[in-house]
Amino acid sequence: MILGAFGPWQVIIILAVVLLLFGGKKIPELMKGLGKGVKEFKDASKGEETTQPEEKNS
Repeated sequence: MILGAFGPWQVIIILAVVLLLFGGKKIPELMKGLGKGVKEFKDASKGEETTQPEEKNS
């Protein structure tokens, strides 16, 4: 989807810049945090779809 807009050389350049900025040891930590964030977002969006809206007793 988003990667379709980039060619293979652009992806390689972006990955090289990320590697230079963060170093090899920090990248797994960054990806772990990103994965947790995506999982939490998916769980939150699924939770909103399955729950019923609360009725106000005013």
